[in-house]
Amino acid sequence: MAGAFETGKYRNVFAEYGYPEAEIQRRVEQTFETIFYGNEEERFYHEVGADMAYIEDTGNHDVRTEGMSYGMMACVQMNRREEFDRLWKWTRTYMYIEDGPCKNYFAWSCATDGSKNAEGPAPDGEEYFAMALFFAADRWGNGTGIFHYADEARAILRECIHKGEPGHPGEPMWDTSRHLIKFITNCNFSDPSYHLPHFYELFARWADEDDREFWRDAAEASRAYLHLACHPDTGLSAEYAEYDGTPHEGHQEIFGRHDWYYSDAYRTIANIAMDWLWFGRDPWQQEIAGKLQSFYCEKQSGHWDGVFLTDGTLLRERALHPVAVIAVNAEASLAAKGENAKECIRRFWETPLRTGERRYYDNFLYLFAMLALSGNYRIY
Repeated sequence: MAGAFETGKYRNVFAEYGYPEAEIQRRVEQTFETIFYGNEEERFYHEVGADMAYIEDTGNHDVRTEGMSYGMMACVQMNRREEFDRLWKWTRTYMYIEDGPCKNYFAWSCATDGSKNAEGPAPDGEEYFAMALFFAADRWGNGTGIFHYADEARAILRECIHKGEPGHPGEPMWDTSRHLIKFITNCNFSDPSYHLPHFYELFARWADEDDREFWRDAAEASRAYLHLACHPDTGLSAEYAEYDGTPHEGHQEIFGRHDWYYSDAYRTIANIAMDWLWFGRDPWQQEIAGKLQSFYCEKQSGHWDGVFLTDGTLLRERALHPVAVIAVNAEASLAAKGENAKECIRRFWETPLRTGERRYYDNFLYLFAMLALSGNYRIY
């Protein structure tokens, strides 16, 4: 199937299922406005001075490259340049690492006053920063300095794959022999939800010319990796996984348990669905999205707030982010079809944004699902 990159057409799945166009657009706008400008129990965007702002992870009370890059992506999709520039300036002012082995990366966590909580990066932040910056360049045009968005994006990608080479001390964010993204730079395993082949396809067109072949290979390697990381019967992936796709059971004394379908992992099916929407290269993506929806709608219809092993075994724990589960199950309808897709859309449409301490992660995944399913998550 030709994807939106080739056709320029973005499905409005809500409209396909009969929801009114005006109400769909209202919900998209309302979701963004609530996250950025709602009351204290709703928003997590905070302006600082005349020209900066940060996104707070309300569950951990810090600022993360994940959230800052998500906020920038939301802003470029919603055509909100002022908020985008505020977030990017805060990121470059406080999160940018000036020296040492992680020079030119971004500290993955900072306090809300800008002081660094970490000395190293998290690769999912860097790849989202780069993509958001490229889109900003195409949607608004480049400025100067840190606001020459395309130059900043290319610089990020250059560091991600060339560290460890002469003149580039440190560790790269990709296992460059496998073309697979790492969980963190100094670990030899991955996180399935970090794999964004639909981004890498675009990096292969817009990154430094000498690196474009690497990104083409990375797109194909990540698609192949997701086949391994998603269970063939349930569609579920682990939070962390080995390079052969098996759940990562080690390092629990450092990171805790991550061999199950839990918070990070929810993003995996959303990313698969977005790759299908934009590029339509891998029909397996339709199949696996359908299997995940079947798992939830037919086999575990009463346990959407459950925690599972990738084979579908229900554990005693409960999801920390149940609204995120509903959001990504709906976003899977970009690839899946049938009654389960319709049911997942219905559940999402009828679910409000989350309030309270844990709202940050749930509501970002909610916003991205709302954008994607309404035809508003686009390539620029």
